[in-house]
Amino acid sequence: MPHRRLAALAAAVVVVAAGLAVRALPLGVVAKYAGDLLYTLLVYALVVVAAPRARPSVVAAVALGVSWLVEFAQLTGVPAELSARSTLARLVLGTTFNAPDLFWYALGAAAGYAIHSMRTK
Repeated sequence: MPHRRLAALAAAVVVVAAGLAVRALPLGVVAKYAGDLLYTLLVYALVVVAAPRARPSVVAAVALGVSWLVEFAQLTGVPAELSARSTLARLVLGTTFNAPDLFWYALGAAAGYAIHSMRTK
């Protein structure tokens, strides 16, 4: 496994740990939006694992697109239905559309881009 893949996999583990820590703390809305940002960072890291040579701008666009796609899918009710049956589906797909989430996903993609760009120079 190339160095970039290992680094991205390690980053994914750190992001998941941070997400679990944020959810465990009584931070309310801060935890919710931090979770959105971390969700996109996780997607970002997983894209790098899958495509380690992809440019940071492409990875950021894919991570943001996936995050927004999941959020807009919540308008259909399908994620809510699946989430009622599965904790994993609830964690991955969420349940209800929330427009401010779109902004926090963009911040997550921007953070991933910034970190990745610094690391690839």
